Amino acid sequence: MMRSLWTAASGMTSQQLNVDNISNNLANVNTVGYKKSRVEFKSLLYETMQKAGVDENGAGRPVSIQIGYGVRPIATVKDYSMGNIEVTNNPLDIAIDGEGFFAVQGPNEEIMYTRDGSFKVSVVDDETMLVTSDGYPVLSIDEEPIYFDPEVKISDLIIGEDGIISYVDEDGETVEISQLAVVQFPNRAGLEDVVRNLVRQTAASGQPVYEADGDVTKPSRLIQGSLEASNVQVVEEMVKLIVAQRAYEINSKAIQTSDDMLAQANQLKR
Repeated sequence: MMRSLWTAASGMTSQQLNVDNISNNLANVNTVGYKKSRVEFKSLLYETMQKAGVDENGAGRPVSIQIGYGVRPIATVKDYSMGNIEVTNNPLDIAIDGEGFFAVQGPNEEIMYTRDGSFKVSVVDDETMLVTSDGYPVLSIDEEPIYFDPEVKISDLIIGEDGIISYVDEDGETVEISQLAVVQFPNRAGLEDVVRNLVRQTAASGQPVYEADGDVTKPSRLIQGSLEASNVQVVEEMVKLIVAQRAYEINSKAIQTSDDMLAQANQLKR
């Protein structure tokens, strides 16, 4: 009888984590470049009470009797499908159409990556630097912060589909400033989420591959004046939330039923 209590309890614990994950998805429904995640589960050990086979008398048992011990979460997997592209007409807003990531210089000068292209400018040593909304420098293909003359108007900046940043000077000539670093990973699911829409590479994700080197089969396309919205679908998450809630209730009911059966067993001697 105690087996059913622990089995149902494992189901309640797992569904609680599932609800936590769905809540995080819904909370980030308006976060630029956010990618929804899902929880994956795995069954626990099985107790074999009777094995299938043939006994000494030649009698056969076609199937075994096995009882499972519940479930546990094993992973949270990111869904890197594209979100909707929303036009903002801000020259510093850049959406990535493809599998790439922008490279930024995070805390402690660690290189991190993001899909959030809502960039800003910051004046450093009389030069204008391209930064994220949190002030982290956006990196070029040379892994250096991107600077340009403060006299260049933000509205005059031209960011091409390949990430080349340029502007047209007074003589009508195109002046190239730098090129945004856009990278891809062999296994995006292996990236580690940190904070502020940033991810970092891990041994599971593999080394970043710079698209400018031409080593990717499907290079990304940058869209200036637009942002990639979150790929969270509210209706889909609400349905998942209802299913998780019902699963939690069913496991709770199993615990109550097991408790009632134990209570009846304890009253047999009375």
